[in-house]
Amino acid sequence: MKTIYTTPILRDVLSLIARLILRLIGWKVTGETPQYKKYILIAAPHTSNWDFIFMLLVVLSRKMDARWMGKQQLFSPPFHGVMKWLGGIPIERSKTNNTVDSMVNAFQSAPTLTLLITPEGTRSKVKEWKTGFYRIANSAEVPIVLGFIDASTKSCGFGDTFHPSGDIDNDMLAIKANYKNKSGICD
Repeated sequence: MKTIYTTPILRDVLSLIARLILRLIGWKVTGETPQYKKYILIAAPHTSNWDFIFMLLVVLSRKMDARWMGKQQLFSPPFHGVMKWLGGIPIERSKTNNTVDSMVNAFQSAPTLTLLITPEGTRSKVKEWKTGFYRIANSAEVPIVLGFIDASTKSCGFGDTFHPSGDIDNDMLAIKANYKNKSGICD
């Protein structure tokens, strides 16, 4: 599950470009880069495509090798190769594909894996988050790093690490509480 941009020179170039873009638009990356071998990195709030792009810039700026899930339509020609190269995993959302089980298996078989997920599951304000990221983390026994976008402070990056207890209702409330003062690009 490695991405192509893992060559040292290309990784350095992409990191430089990402840092330059963020600096030019006045945004800063905060928080320590996670050092876990396996974890889920969530990105919230996700109010537009820009929120995900900012989190992808964070990942590139820190030279992280992360995979991310996106709807199948993002992987249509001519973008298929670029999206996969950037770590994308196409997901067909119109039918049940056992995505949670597939990702749990990926975590169990890979020596290292960072999986970037937008828990809201859409690019608009929602009351209820999708729980797939939580179910994957709980079943694979990996932590959840609380990545964030905050347009009000022009910052994005890494917050706390959350370890699922198996009590999905209370854990989801605790996770979402970390985002109560954060605003996405289109909030």
